[in-house]
Amino acid sequence: MTSLAGKTLFITGASRGIGLAIALRAARDGANVAIAAKSSVPNPKLPGTIHTAAQAVNDAGGRGLALKCDIREEDEVKAAMAATADAFGGIDILVNNASAIWLAGALDTPMKRFDLMQQVNARGSFLCAQAALPYLMQAANPHILTLAPPPSLDPKWWAPHTGYTLAKMGMSFVTLGLAGEFGPQGIAVNALWPRTIIATDALNMIPGVEIPRCRTPEIVADAAHVVLVREARGFHGRFLIDEEVLREAGVTDFAPYAVEASQTLLPDLFLDP
Repeated sequence: MTSLAGKTLFITGASRGIGLAIALRAARDGANVAIAAKSSVPNPKLPGTIHTAAQAVNDAGGRGLALKCDIREEDEVKAAMAATADAFGGIDILVNNASAIWLAGALDTPMKRFDLMQQVNARGSFLCAQAALPYLMQAANPHILTLAPPPSLDPKWWAPHTGYTLAKMGMSFVTLGLAGEFGPQGIAVNALWPRTIIATDALNMIPGVEIPRCRTPEIVADAAHVVLVREARGFHGRFLIDEEVLREAGVTDFAPYAVEASQTLLPDLFLDP
């Protein structure tokens, strides 16, 4: 399979950034895409809503469905999954993209921020998978793809921002567990992480990042597409890096993904240079 035509994707946090880029890449194949996010009205600080994202999916050749959904709320997640299945006849793919970030040490992390990260990142990914699995079990080539890094216990990734690392690695360990449980049943459960920092609005939470030294969300979207068209059976428990996925797929020129091709790229968190 080389196309997502006719497939139904449920993507969390897809109103902007990497989630939206993945949605648009699938839409160009003619996929159905449920845009599940909290952004139902315009925010002056953050461009994009579920409605503008769904329209962009339609414009790109897919079928978009705007769903206001807080992935911390079990009832909202279950209702969004049901609405997606009702609209498109099932769910083939779950992309756990939504994530909260707060890069600060323990004394500078309010518990409200700590709780938000745990609820959205690890718990939200688990909840969305739990709600999607009954539909995925009926799909022909089911995938769960989570935007999470390779698991690491190296203190250098934990000491600067224990709260965020715990939440992000929580997504990785959820992936590990679900892959072990459902991979043998034919569901591809994997994680994807960028080699370099990606230029998204989330960078507003990371002071000092030089945007010209980043790549665009399209590199993650293209890598996700390569992953999601693969045969699901026998393909699980992998912690994939976008650049490596694309190299294996034959991509040799990564310059088009750079914000500024002349700049030295910044490696993303949790990956050694």
